[in-house]
Amino acid sequence: MDEDELKRRTKRFALRVIKLVAALPKTVEGRTIGNQLVRAGTSVGANYRAACRARSKAEFIARLGVVEEEAKRKRILDGTDN
Repeated sequence: MDEDELKRRTKRFALRVIKLVAALPKTVEGRTIGNQLVRAGTSVGANYRAACRARSKAEFIARLGVVEEEAKRKRILDGTDN
């Protein structure tokens, strides 16, 4: 998988997260979880793009760590974390 393919996949991921959030109940709880899901789910792609612009290997690795953390947060929020 190359850089462009992962960019496309993270964009599709963000769009699926947004669609999921739109289907949540319009309750205080649903909005609270939904807001967190949108932030975590859309930041994966944004942070990956930032990693691709890194000026060093160390910066790239550090930024990928952020991507991993946000992906894990999203899995925790939507209950898919094992």
